[in-house]
Amino acid sequence: MDLSEAILGVSAFSPPTAFQFAREHIPTEWIEEALAATGTASIRRRKLPAEHVVWLVIGMALFRDRNIGAVVSHLGLAQDPETRGRGSVVPAAIAQARGRIGAAPLRGLFERTAERWVAPAMDQARWRGLSVYAVDGSSVNVPDTEVNHAHFGRPGSSRGGPAGYPKARLVALIAPRTHLLAGMAIGPYGVSELELAETLWDRVPDKSITLVDRGFLAFATLRRLHDADRQRHWLTRAKKNLAWTVIKQLGPDDLLVKFQYSAQSRAKDPGLPDHFTARVIRYQRPGFDPQWLLTSLADPIEYPAAEIVSLYHERWEIELAFDEQKTHMLQRQEALRSKTPEGVLQELWGLGIAYNLVRMMMCTVASEARVSPHRISFWNALLVIRNFLVMAWDDKPGTLPGLLASMRQHIALLILPERRLRSAPRQVKVKMSSYQKKPPPPHAATPPRARENAK
Repeated sequence: MDLSEAILGVSAFSPPTAFQFAREHIPTEWIEEALAATGTASIRRRKLPAEHVVWLVIGMALFRDRNIGAVVSHLGLAQDPETRGRGSVVPAAIAQARGRIGAAPLRGLFERTAERWVAPAMDQARWRGLSVYAVDGSSVNVPDTEVNHAHFGRPGSSRGGPAGYPKARLVALIAPRTHLLAGMAIGPYGVSELELAETLWDRVPDKSITLVDRGFLAFATLRRLHDADRQRHWLTRAKKNLAWTVIKQLGPDDLLVKFQYSAQSRAKDPGLPDHFTARVIRYQRPGFDPQWLLTSLADPIEYPAAEIVSLYHERWEIELAFDEQKTHMLQRQEALRSKTPEGVLQELWGLGIAYNLVRMMMCTVASEARVSPHRISFWNALLVIRNFLVMAWDDKPGTLPGLLASMRQHIALLILPERRLRSAPRQVKVKMSSYQKKPPPPHAATPPRARENAK
């Protein structure tokens, strides 16, 4: 059987009925193409065909409180190859099915969906004609196995010794006004956020501005982000020890300045000029120290300083997006499920797809209700979608349109009040646990492999 026949075989299995709401945004063809591009399409009829394994990984993110076998059964993912009706599958077969497709199809599907979903949503939420993006990094605990420890590594602990779990590092490119993920980069903990972010800069579209944390303040990175012809701009906060030379006063606390490239930077890239110019804006909020913003938006008339200051603080939306994924979707579990590096990557790409699916539904409801997507409760929207999947499992296909309409109506009832303007400095209320740290397993005492081997 050749690959084209295999794809037709996959198509013969109807996607799970419960995922009707998701198929509105993820056509079956996208999944087939992702599987075909990575050579992971099912070659023969299986109880758990490759296409359904993709839905399983997405379902794992939506139902973090249930074991994987329960997700398969609950969503009707197992098929009887003879009757093509619902079947059953043993846990070992589920692990084998996930291993057969690996992480590549999920990554391809995530990138395909992000490319199709984010730009149209951004067209309705531009700032002075520019689409707004934000970049930042985070980390997630992975199961404490030898292979995960060797691949991802683990950080140190503030109380001495290695941390309790290996960690995967990830950097995300999001649209802060919708919280949709436009791109992700995942790697071992020993790889810096700046290095991982290098794979995301090409995903930033024309006519856009990217908000970056000052941890990404590297002149070579900012130079790559800026393209005047394509109207690509950046905005960040300055570090305290940053020095510049004033070129022109643009307004009160508003300067056009130049920065000198270091000799080391010019040695690495002989094409660098001696310096580059940027705009610097000073501002201060009650209770906080004065801050300086750096940006490539040099025109003070077209881009007023006060609006730039307000725009920069939308960067905090990416922290809320991380919280929605790690606190609400992963439900504050100690670690992910997967005990191998490939499984971890597969699970994280599935999490990205599932998160965007919830956010897409929220954007649809917000548009119908004519409110900002920020006004829709993420946690309650997730609960409504999960309840829909529970009901759709045993319903006839003819009842699904009514269920879908009911689901949207329920989400529309979850509109939050307008946000309060928070001005007080952040403070920590809950202290670190006073219990002693549990000793790490034997393999954690051995330093992880070199980064090159880990990759």
